[in-house]
Amino acid sequence: MQPKSTIIDLPVYQPGKPIEDVKRELGLNEVIKLASNENPYGCSELAKQAILEEMNQTQLYPDGASVQLVNALAEFHQVSPDQIIIGAGSDELIALITRAYLVPGDETVMATPSFPQYRHNALVEGATCVEVPLADGTHDLQAMAAAITDKTKIVWVCNPNNPSSTIVTKEELDAFIAKVPTRVMIVLDEAYCEYIDDPAYPDGLVYLDRYPNVIVLRTFSKAYGLAALRIGYGIGQPEVIRAINQVRGPFNTTRFSQAAACAALKDQAFIEECRRRNREGIRYLTEQFDRMGLSYYPAYGNFILVDCKRDAKGLFEQLMQRGVIVRGGHALGFPTSIRVTVGNEEQNAKFITALEEVLAGQ
Repeated sequence: MQPKSTIIDLPVYQPGKPIEDVKRELGLNEVIKLASNENPYGCSELAKQAILEEMNQTQLYPDGASVQLVNALAEFHQVSPDQIIIGAGSDELIALITRAYLVPGDETVMATPSFPQYRHNALVEGATCVEVPLADGTHDLQAMAAAITDKTKIVWVCNPNNPSSTIVTKEELDAFIAKVPTRVMIVLDEAYCEYIDDPAYPDGLVYLDRYPNVIVLRTFSKAYGLAALRIGYGIGQPEVIRAINQVRGPFNTTRFSQAAACAALKDQAFIEECRRRNREGIRYLTEQFDRMGLSYYPAYGNFILVDCKRDAKGLFEQLMQRGVIVRGGHALGFPTSIRVTVGNEEQNAKFITALEEVLAGQ
């Protein structure tokens, strides 16, 4: 038996190293993970209570249409319920979009380095990936617009970009979207938008009424702290959402994830507190990097890409030996950098201590 030819040479996605594996492999008792941009403050207490209340319903299938969550999101974002699709994280929605719209011979434009699942899922469908290098860590939207051809079906904009944590501004995005033909889908991946309070950052939802080819992806995995439950959503025009729903599995999210997401959405005070603490963490880490003479891109998400002028793989391994898991830039297209998630105060301090020891050769 042979798999489809488009996947034979595809690498399997490598997530951040699990804490349990590092403890077992290195014989460590204390390990912190700052590799996967998870929320160090967990999730809302309302979400935890909602999960517990679902424990007596495990014998029942979830609502395949996620009606309660769809209605809650529609009210929260002031859109129609038929404009929303729910997925097992926004990464499932990326896969569903490519499944619904791409066929062999199509082209899709994306920045590089950026979130690798755009490329991965497009290649699975046999499409050609047109990758446009970042300009100073940020999407080069002018070059991306110029890369669009008659074969282009989808353009991906990761804002803030992962792994660089940079943003494109509203002014830049306005000009870009106006240039893209309406036959080309524009996917605005805003997984980290809840962390941002910069007025220059564009809310992708404002484009939906004027540009029917725009779809916005968001997730409960990051600021909402529900990464373990795999729940995200997309918002677009009804005909776009309908097409994506046609390739979605019948029960793609769980009762637990739907209930937790509904409850988490009600606790915006928790999100504001996480945003405030994240700002403080970014301030602390960047001050330490400045003191150490390290360069980094401006950080808008809950992570920072810092250039240590060292082999990233070796740096990653040495930090791990000290009980600190980060994401090595060697796996992200930045061979001398590391991507570190903004942790809590104690985690950030431990990371800085470990990084100083490694850079000093201790």
